[in-house]
Amino acid sequence: MCHGKGETLNYSDLTPVLRRLALEAGDAIMEIYDAYDFEVKTKSDDSPVTAADEAADALISAGLRAAFPDVALVTEEQADSHDQDVETFLIVDPLDGTKEFVNRRGDFTVNIALVEDGVPSRGVVYAPAKGRLFYTDSVGSTVEETGPFDKDEAGETKPLRVSDPDNGALMVVASKSHRDEATDSYIGKYSVKDMTSAGSSLKFCLVATGEADLYPRLGRTMEWDTAAGHAVLMGAGGRVVRFDDHTPLSYGKPGFANPYFIAYAPGVKLQKG
Repeated sequence: MCHGKGETLNYSDLTPVLRRLALEAGDAIMEIYDAYDFEVKTKSDDSPVTAADEAADALISAGLRAAFPDVALVTEEQADSHDQDVETFLIVDPLDGTKEFVNRRGDFTVNIALVEDGVPSRGVVYAPAKGRLFYTDSVGSTVEETGPFDKDEAGETKPLRVSDPDNGALMVVASKSHRDEATDSYIGKYSVKDMTSAGSSLKFCLVATGEADLYPRLGRTMEWDTAAGHAVLMGAGGRVVRFDDHTPLSYGKPGFANPYFIAYAPGVKLQKG
C-alpha cells in the first residue's frame, strides 16, 4: 500500500485513474499531432517541448491532484519546483519521445507511475499513435490492453511475461535517437540474433512483452523518462539495474537524474560494461 500524508492509496483505485488520464492525455496529444503544424519550443537544456507536452502535463497533473491530493507529484514539465525529499510519489512524463513526436515517427508515449520507497511499483505507458496500452493491474502484474479503448472501462487485456531468452541469440532493443559507439560496443559483448530500435519508454514495454530480451541505455535519462516503463517491465517479471554495478535502479534521487542502466529479462546473462 502507498501512504500519503495520513491517507492510504488503494491500488484498485489507482489503476483506473492512471489508465483514464493516460488515454485522455493521448487524445490531447493526437489532436496536436494530427494538426497540420505545431510550434516546437526549446527548453533550457535544449530539449524540444511542444503544446502537446504542456497540454498533456496540465491534464494529467490536474487529474492526479484531484484523485490523490495527499500524494506528492513530480512531473517533467514542472521539475524545477519539486521537493526532493519524498519517498512515495507519483511521477509523470506527459510526452516521452518529443523528438519522435516532432518528426512524426509515432514512437512517443504518455507515462505515469507510482514510486514507493524508491521502487516504481505501478505504472501505465500509452503509445497513442501506435494504439498500444500497457499497465500494471491492481496486484502489480502487467497487462497489455487491446483497443479500441474506452476511458471509463478497461477492455480485453492479455497478461505479459518477459521472454525466456536464448543467450546465443538475443533480441536487443536500443534507442532510435540516442545510439552511440559505447552502446554498440556494449551490445557487442552479447550474441545478438537481431536488433530493433524504438523511441521513448516503448523499449521497456518491448522487453515486457518478450519482443526483446535486453535494453541497455548508456545515456542521460531522468526518472520520469523511465519510471512507468520500469514498473511495466517489473510487473512482467523483468529487471532494471544500474550499468556500473548491476544493483537495482532506484528512484527519488537528487535531481531525479538516472545513471546508465540495463533493462532485461532475468534469463539474460548480463555482461559487465
